[in-house]
Amino acid sequence: MVQYLGTGRRKTSVARVFLRPGKGEIKVNNRPFEKYFQTESSRATVRQALAATETVDKFDLLILASGGGVSGQAGAARLGISRALVEFNAELRARLKKLGYLTRDPRAHERKKYGQKGARKRFQFSKR
Repeated sequence: MVQYLGTGRRKTSVARVFLRPGKGEIKVNNRPFEKYFQTESSRATVRQALAATETVDKFDLLILASGGGVSGQAGAARLGISRALVEFNAELRARLKKLGYLTRDPRAHERKKYGQKGARKRFQFSKR
């Protein structure tokens, strides 16, 4: 069986995407796509790369997502799908790159610093 693998990361989430020829079925951690990603915005994020390349009903997807939260996993899945599509057909690379789907989003949570309330916020300063 032919399949294409793509790994995506975002924040602290990792998504391994298996792209297999099929009719557009998506499973995330062996659960139906709609049950796993409950919000329409996260579902749209996952589908973006497929919609951009007009391959929505050509592949079945198995996504194994771990770590982070729902939006991080959705972003990781999008990157993984994009990378798998490029592995399937290198000609799709230009279109996906132009839309920014092949770029790993480097933004992550900043650690809390000691002697402070948070990463940037300070305790109130009193002059007297």
